[in-house]
Amino acid sequence: MKMHFCIPVSQQRLDRLGGRYVLYSVYLDGYLFCRVRYSQLHRWNEQLRRVFGNCLPPFPPKYYLAMTASMANERRDQLEQYLQNVTVDPNMLRSDVFVDFLKLVQLDTFSITTKTASLDIFLPDGRNIQVEILTSDTAERVLEVVSHKIGLCQELLGYFGLFLIQCCKEGKFSVMKKLVDFELPYVSLQSAKVEDCKVGLRKWYMDPSLDSVLMDSAAAVALIYMQAVQDMEKEWAKPTQVQRQKLEALQKEDNQTKFLELSQEVRHYGFLQLDPCTCDYPEPGCRAVLSVGNNEISCCITLPGNQTQEIIFQMNRVKCWQVTFLGSLLDMDGPQRTLNQNLELRFQYSEDSRWQWFVIYTKQAFLLSSCLKKMISEKMVKLAAENPEMAPSFPEFEQAPSERSVRFWGSRVAARASRLQGAHRPARREAALAPGQPGLSLWPAPLLLSTCSCSRRRRRRRRSAGSQILAITFLDILLNLLKNSEKLLGDHGKKDLIFTLTHIPSTSPE
Repeated sequence: MKMHFCIPVSQQRLDRLGGRYVLYSVYLDGYLFCRVRYSQLHRWNEQLRRVFGNCLPPFPPKYYLAMTASMANERRDQLEQYLQNVTVDPNMLRSDVFVDFLKLVQLDTFSITTKTASLDIFLPDGRNIQVEILTSDTAERVLEVVSHKIGLCQELLGYFGLFLIQCCKEGKFSVMKKLVDFELPYVSLQSAKVEDCKVGLRKWYMDPSLDSVLMDSAAAVALIYMQAVQDMEKEWAKPTQVQRQKLEALQKEDNQTKFLELSQEVRHYGFLQLDPCTCDYPEPGCRAVLSVGNNEISCCITLPGNQTQEIIFQMNRVKCWQVTFLGSLLDMDGPQRTLNQNLELRFQYSEDSRWQWFVIYTKQAFLLSSCLKKMISEKMVKLAAENPEMAPSFPEFEQAPSERSVRFWGSRVAARASRLQGAHRPARREAALAPGQPGLSLWPAPLLLSTCSCSRRRRRRRRSAGSQILAITFLDILLNLLKNSEKLLGDHGKKDLIFTLTHIPSTSPE
């Protein structure tokens, strides 16, 4: 799956001989991931091409003369698209040449050497597990070390993840981001520059019914029980008074299984709650608290008269969404390491047979985007399990979605599916969104969704104004189909499946 990679800024630097070069600041999920030169990325692309051949996305060409400002912006756009597209292939994501390069640039960017270190991994009940790692160990490796220490079997690792979590006043906490497999937790923690930031272990699925898959593992039950208790205490989950009394009795008995079974009936159980934010409904500037999970977005809005109104958006009525970075990074060489200051997420929603846009201004826009994509993917898995002959199977699901809108034209596609194999990571099943219609339909279906685009001139003008828009559609889920179309589609042919990645004008949601 595509990652939330973007390159909002670049800087000109002088090398040792006095020559000029451009240093690109690459952000992942809104946080500074690394700073790299074009020459480094070019060598990396050549290494990848020797391993994977011509299946790589196009890499921006070299310029042998001085670049103009427009050429520099175009190269930055192309490098950004390359980083997004190169993460589509899961085999590439797991390759040594891919991971080793990204490990190296992370370490170099923050001047951290490879050495043995201790890392505290915090559990939902407040305890921490100290593990001995290398500073160059990836999140995937650290998760394996932690699972071994707590007795969690490897097959269930796909249901859990490592997160950057900020502990706030009065015992509250904020989930900042999920660490992707090739991120270095030690480096991410050191570079976050956020007060009281920790690496935490949490479950990573949005469908509460998936608890049932983990019930045969004592270690997994203990983890999700701890998180359930924490969610009740932090009021992320909202039991009734009767439910609370029953849950407290089960908690005193330490009956974890019964506690989790009853929790399934609790409102917002298994949801992730975001920090207070603002939205544009029913009027701009209204305060809101969002909870996402179980195939819905729950929004508790404080109206101008201090009354509250709760709105629930079902995911099967959400057509697409986009993340917009509204500001500019002024302190290029200083501690500015996040894009969280001016972020908005807007999604298009069907209500009364009309498509409307709902806008949320939150520093956790990228995390919210990842949760939405996770819910979509889990829904596809469930639909495919109910109709196994109608849906194709795909490689492992990765959490991060695309950063560009995707336009697809296609002919009718049919593919046979295999049943879900194992429980290490839920296999992806894909569906097409019928044009102009809410909801999802299983394969076979025409791929006829398109999103708006803008000219290169408008794109450059918007970049110069310091604003950037990243958009996602349901059909981004089908990107892996393109990568595996020859294997999965047989004689249907690749020429009928075309996609382009475009910016969306910041002046219009359409």
